Amino acid sequence: MRMGKGVEAALHCCLVMHWLDGRPVTSAQLAEFFDLPPAYLQKTLRALVADGLAEAVRGQSGGFTLARSGASISLMDVVAAVEGREPAFHCEEIRLAGRSGTLGPRSGQCAIAHAMNRAELTYRAALAAQSIADLADQTGPGVRARTIAALT
Repeated sequence: MRMGKGVEAALHCCLVMHWLDGRPVTSAQLAEFFDLPPAYLQKTLRALVADGLAEAVRGQSGGFTLARSGASISLMDVVAAVEGREPAFHCEEIRLAGRSGTLGPRSGQCAIAHAMNRAELTYRAALAAQSIADLADQTGPGVRARTIAALT
């Protein structure tokens, strides 16, 4: 499975917003910091807002903040906000079409669909088990300090 660049951008932005601890950061600041097209990043941030992961703060000192603690936002939350909640694999039941379909009736899902669904559940569970705060804990304190200094 391939996730879009928006997932990476959203995760990095969430990490930065976590580090800023409630201080708003603008999409322009984040776009410049990560060298991303501003319109592209704005769309990604809006997806986070629409899913309740981030808030848009209006006003002269506005920008974006996390809507809740980084400990309560999982990597899966961010992936779902950006990529959607549809499964990566969708069984089309091609085994029931063409000459294969003439081999007789089959009951239940095929082994391929079962295997793909198990893999998806495993990957989703792994992403759900890690939070933005966990990412922050895995990143050196120097990175946090340099990032905050660069954005303020």
